[in-house]
Amino acid sequence: MNKTGRDDRQEHGTFLVRSFLEEPAFRAMTTTAQMLYVWLRLEWRGPQANNNGSIALSVRQAAERLGVSRNTAARAFQELQAKGFLFLTKAARLGVGGLARCSEFELTEITMPHSEQRLGRRLYKEWKPGHDFPAHKVMANNPCGANRKTKPCHQNEDSNVVKMMTSARGTSSK
Repeated sequence: MNKTGRDDRQEHGTFLVRSFLEEPAFRAMTTTAQMLYVWLRLEWRGPQANNNGSIALSVRQAAERLGVSRNTAARAFQELQAKGFLFLTKAARLGVGGLARCSEFELTEITMPHSEQRLGRRLYKEWKPGHDFPAHKVMANNPCGANRKTKPCHQNEDSNVVKMMTSARGTSSK
């Protein structure tokens, strides 16, 4: 509370249009992915301070907000990408100084900053059952440990997931 008795924190909300909720791609997602979209939409600062393309919400934060495991939250991020609602603009990374940064995303429903388009790319409108968009899965630099002996190495057999390795200079896709 400030001196006038008002709460200093600014509450904000978001709205979803019914036609958006009735999109085939939205209805095809799990309820976890649908709710994650709402949380990501709440991270958008609005048209005046448009931060689309740099919307950041980590898997841990998402898991906490949704009340699910980190694996379930990670699958929800992949599902949003596969259906065209979310596009990865920067992969998660660990800097040289040990400072970690979470992934940054674009909500395809919303216009990017400094874009001439009036509407976002809306990739989800092009989605068709069985034709998912590529989803990026961010992995540790050495997921199998030294000489593949210290940790079990689980390979992802999903053809729709693009593996990305982090390095000190940035990211490269494999």
